[in-house]
Amino acid sequence: MAVEGGMKCVKFLLYVLLLAFCGATPGSLLPVVIIAVGAFLFLVAFMGCCGACKENYCLMVTFAIFLSLIMLVEVAVAIAGYVFRDKVMSEFNKDFRQQMQNYPKNNHTVSIVDRMQEDFKCCGAANYTDWESIPLMPKGRVPDSCCVNVTQGCGISFKVKEIHEEGCVEKIGGWLRSNVLVVAAAALGIAFVEVLGIIFACCLVKSIRSGYEVM
Repeated sequence: MAVEGGMKCVKFLLYVLLLAFCGATPGSLLPVVIIAVGAFLFLVAFMGCCGACKENYCLMVTFAIFLSLIMLVEVAVAIAGYVFRDKVMSEFNKDFRQQMQNYPKNNHTVSIVDRMQEDFKCCGAANYTDWESIPLMPKGRVPDSCCVNVTQGCGISFKVKEIHEEGCVEKIGGWLRSNVLVVAAAALGIAFVEVLGIIFACCLVKSIRSGYEVM
């Protein structure tokens, strides 16, 4: 069965949307989550691509359903994140302090905390004095990543003016608040692409179904 007229255009647009959908996976998640979510999104997109190429009614319906569910989950997560934003920051504060406790014992933790402190120009959870309770060697030092100018051993016998005094929890929280519009715009853009994908998939499903009824 051939897809005629405007449905060929819909089919083409669906391919474009599938490519965009494949590239819409967020890159700031934990590696395991990235792999799992990325694999799932790829399978859904591949299913839609095969359905559009083969004009398979079952595959296209399944694709439209999965895409709708994904969009609903994204909306639910966004709402939950807004409603429980204070809880999220409280949990982040708790987790960051736990990471600080693990700092002397875990090299992976060292790389994560150092990266955050360097990127956000901060030190400790609330401020640099949080490191006083962490058994770093030699005693009384802070990680080198706290330094304004990071060099080997700069956190030993430091002067306060040579390190970042502000804590990372508030600094990162402030960054998130200041960038909420950018995040919202990106989320709306992704949601718009997904809505178009659902619409085009439904149109193609309707066309395929009409063709089956004619036959």
